[in-house]
Amino acid sequence: MASTEIKLCLVYRDMWQSAGKYVPRADQLVRVAPAIVDMGCFHRVETNGGGFEQVNLLFGENPNHSVRKWTQAFNDAGIQTQMLERGLNGIRMSPVPKDVRELMFKVKKIQGTDISRSFDGLNNPQNLELSFQYAQKGSMIAQGALSLTFSKLHTVDYYIDLADKYIERGAQEICIKDMAGIGRPVSVGKIIAGIRKRHPKIIIQYHGHSTPGFSIVSSLEAARAGADIVDVGMEPLSWGTGHADLLTVHAMLKDAGFQVADVNMDAYMEARKLSQEFVDDFLGAYINPQNRKMNSLLIGPGLPGGMMGSLMADLEKNLSSVNKWLKKNGKDEITQEDLLIKLFKEVEYTWPRMGYPPLVTPFSQYVKNVSLWNVINLIKGKERWAMIDDNAWGMLLGRSGQLLGEIDPVLVNMAKEQGREFFDGNPQDLYPDELDMYRAKMKEKNWDVGPDDEELLEYAMHPRQYEDLMSGDAKKRFLEDLAKRKTGTQSTAAAAPSPVSGSKATVATPKKYVIDVNGQSYRVTVNYDQDDQPATLEPGNQEKKATSGDDSSLKTVMSPLEGKFYLTKDNSETAIQVGDFVNQGDVIAYVESMKMMNAITTEESGTVVEVLKEHGQEIEEDEVILKLK
Repeated sequence: MASTEIKLCLVYRDMWQSAGKYVPRADQLVRVAPAIVDMGCFHRVETNGGGFEQVNLLFGENPNHSVRKWTQAFNDAGIQTQMLERGLNGIRMSPVPKDVRELMFKVKKIQGTDISRSFDGLNNPQNLELSFQYAQKGSMIAQGALSLTFSKLHTVDYYIDLADKYIERGAQEICIKDMAGIGRPVSVGKIIAGIRKRHPKIIIQYHGHSTPGFSIVSSLEAARAGADIVDVGMEPLSWGTGHADLLTVHAMLKDAGFQVADVNMDAYMEARKLSQEFVDDFLGAYINPQNRKMNSLLIGPGLPGGMMGSLMADLEKNLSSVNKWLKKNGKDEITQEDLLIKLFKEVEYTWPRMGYPPLVTPFSQYVKNVSLWNVINLIKGKERWAMIDDNAWGMLLGRSGQLLGEIDPVLVNMAKEQGREFFDGNPQDLYPDELDMYRAKMKEKNWDVGPDDEELLEYAMHPRQYEDLMSGDAKKRFLEDLAKRKTGTQSTAAAAPSPVSGSKATVATPKKYVIDVNGQSYRVTVNYDQDDQPATLEPGNQEKKATSGDDSSLKTVMSPLEGKFYLTKDNSETAIQVGDFVNQGDVIAYVESMKMMNAITTEESGTVVEVLKEHGQEIEEDEVILKLK
């Protein structure tokens, strides 16, 4: 045995991320921190990173304030704090320019985070080299994470050699990141033993989700093979898609002869009570009961625990859409479990054909999204691969680094037919610096860049979500959604909002429609007042269509999915307008769904005569976006 002492890390952030959509508010985190400190058994606590900042923004809270307040108690107690970061993608789902990445490490260290656990979704050492450099430059500890997956290509020797490459490029510690919990325990032990033999003094930390049931055995194998630190969860969010429970791991390691710090059970019960209180307050409204269960069916698809919260939310929305279609076409409706099992099977089909990317954020999302669209299209009698978002294409084309496996010839041919080019250079070169641009934008808006440029970082890292925070839209949408969930009226993302205590007097956002009255086209805005009475048609509020005659002669372009509609993806694009000519296959708009911007293409050519949806509106599947002649 390489060491008789094993230290423990509480992955408090990941506990919530693996259970549901949100994490606790800053005031809640501040309340639970002292109890976690008083438990006396933790050498480290995972406080932020990953989706932490983004989900804070989504419920209208500034993550910079949250991180500073949340880490303070641990800093004062001498407990190391750690964050998760995604290498080229920083702390978002898409690639980040170098200057933004560098600022992130500086800011997070100042805010109180000691260790950066950096992983690359493709295990690409080239993408992580800058993370290791910037972390050390910002006075953080640079930890390199090996994203475990199980395939004929991801062998024990592959991971041992990968650790060598990370350490050569600047990693000061190594994490075995078993994000789906599908690493076989004996193999986990062999990987750690191999790394320990080559690097006797380096700190090795094991992180494993409990979903299919291997992680408790893997924790013991990791300790016996020479790991220094083991990540754990705790009640009420251990097990399920989360992590092995502190008390179980603690008892197991002590029985095996390891030295582990004692647990102050009074403090444990306090932290447990508070965490349950947070679940009961609002977080439980976003925790699917399925995520509290372990599921050995995930051994096959290997989807990670960290994305199961968002996955179940996606299934909830798509199930409603699928069943509408099935009912409309005289077919039997399906259950959420039916859809989940179909998705599991489809991931097993699509994953190898997409090059065997490790199923970790963001690539697990890409594979899951493509697989889910495949499932939906197959249910509707259509072909696979009809919906592949730009981010997934970027992965397939090498814009995030080279895939370990071969891409299916069908996808290669699709790329060629669509004029997409494969890339084999350094992915970071594709994303030029942007801080100056965002600094100028903030000056125009009279927004403060914040102490240590932390607000500038947040805007550059999550521009759309940050704008929604500043406008108040994020908070309003969250409160409306929460109110519907608590009253049991939540159905789809596009449902009309409900009144919320403390929100603005407006019950629902205005809806715009085009109606025909005696052959005359009117564009009307419908507002709903406190009594849910729609406004009447205002005289003079009319807009001629660009064509006249029978609408049956026009061709329509409909949304293939539900979500939030955008005419453009960013400021570099020009929105489609009446009078524009579009060719078959042209991108005409986008729908944000399942954390991705999905390009909507037209299957018809023609001149745009009417655009029916507005930028930023919610849209349902099969809603008409525009009409062509």
